[in-house]
Amino acid sequence: MSRGRLLLGMLAALVLALFAAAPASAHTKSETHSVWRVVANTVHVTFSVPDIEAKRLAGPDGGPPSDAKLGGYLAARLSVLNDETPCPRAGPAQATTAAPGFRRFELTFRCPTAKNMKLHSDAFFDLVPSHVTFAQVVTANGDFVEQLITKDDRTLDASATEGRLQNASFLDFVKMGMTHIFTGIDHMSFILGFIIIARRLRDLLFVVTGFTIGHSLTLALAVTGVIRPHAEYIDALIGLTIAVVGAENIAVASGRPAVVGLSIVGLLALMALGRLFGLVGLPALLLVGAGLFASNYLMLSGHLRDAARIRLVVTLVFGLIHGFGFAANLLDERLPKGRLAELIFGFNVGVELGQMAVVLAVVGTVALLAKVRLTLPRPLVIDVVSSGLVAFGLLLFVARSYGVAII
Repeated sequence: MSRGRLLLGMLAALVLALFAAAPASAHTKSETHSVWRVVANTVHVTFSVPDIEAKRLAGPDGGPPSDAKLGGYLAARLSVLNDETPCPRAGPAQATTAAPGFRRFELTFRCPTAKNMKLHSDAFFDLVPSHVTFAQVVTANGDFVEQLITKDDRTLDASATEGRLQNASFLDFVKMGMTHIFTGIDHMSFILGFIIIARRLRDLLFVVTGFTIGHSLTLALAVTGVIRPHAEYIDALIGLTIAVVGAENIAVASGRPAVVGLSIVGLLALMALGRLFGLVGLPALLLVGAGLFASNYLMLSGHLRDAARIRLVVTLVFGLIHGFGFAANLLDERLPKGRLAELIFGFNVGVELGQMAVVLAVVGTVALLAKVRLTLPRPLVIDVVSSGLVAFGLLLFVARSYGVAII
C-alpha cells in the first residue's frame, strides 16, 4: 500500500480523536460511594464523590463546585422513604474531611417509624445515565450489605441482608453477561476490530477462540479471589487493546508496520517518562511492557503473509485483559459464595451469546448490503473503521490512565 494511504489513515485517526474528545459513552464507570447506617428509625448517610465526578457540576469558570453547590445537589437527590413517603432530612448536607481526591458529605434522615424504610439515590444519573453508586448498608441488626445503585435500580431495602445476586437464577447470570457486552461500547469496539481483522471464517474462529479462552480464565481467577488486579489498570489496557487491533489493520494495509508500531511504543514511552518525573498515571514498567508487546506484535503481524494463527495467541492475551474487565463488574456486588461456579459459567455463557450476536449482526448486515450492492470498497471501510478504532482506543487508554472521566 502507498505512503499516502498510511498518512490518510493516521490523519483520519487524529481527526476522529479530536471529535471523540467530547464526552463519549464508554464502559468505564462514572462512580460514587455511599454508606447508609440504619439506627432504629434514623438513617445516617455518608456520600463520597471523586473529584473527577464533582467536576461535572463545575461552574462557568470551569472550577470545582463549592461545598454548598455540591452538598445542595446531593441533598436534593438522596432520600429515605417510609412507606413510600419521604422522611424529613435533619438539616443540610454537611461537608466533612475526605481522602485526597474525594469530596465527602453527611446527611441524616429521621423517619416516623423503622418499618418499610427504603434508601433512594438519584445523584449523577441526570448527568451520566451509566453512573453507578456503590452502597454499603449497615442495617439495624448490624448486618453489612454491599449493593449497587444504578439508573434502573435506584432504591434499596434498608433491612435487606442479601445482595441481588443471592437469589438470582442461572438465566439471570446469563443475562448479566449479555448485558455486559451490549452496554459496553469498549468491548463491542474490540469485537468489531477482530471482525475486520478476520478475512476468512477460519480467521474469525481463531480470534473468537483465543478471546474466549482468555476472558474465561481471568474471569474465573478474579471472581474466585485468586488474582485481584487493579481495576484502573485493566480499564486503561482495554482501551489499548482496541487501539492495537485497529493499528494492526492500518499496519497491514499500509505495508509499514514499523512506523505504526513505533508510533504506539513512542506514545507509551512518553507516558512512562512522565510517570518517572512524577506525573500520575499507570506504572512506568507496565507502560514499557505494554509498548514493547504492542509494537513487536504489530511489526510481526505486518511481515507475516498469514497472521491468523498468531492472532489466536494475541487475542488470548487480549482476552485475559478483558476477562478482568468482566470480573470487575461482578466484584462490585455481593457475590453468592456457594454459587460461584454457576455464576462464572452463566456469565461466560452470556458473554459468548452477546459476543456472537454482535458478530452475526455485523456479518449479516455486510452480507445483506453486499447482496443489494450497497457496500463500499473493502479497503476504504477498513481504513476508516480501523482509524476510528485507533482514535477511540487511544482516547480511552490515555483518559483512563490519568483518571479523566469521559462519560
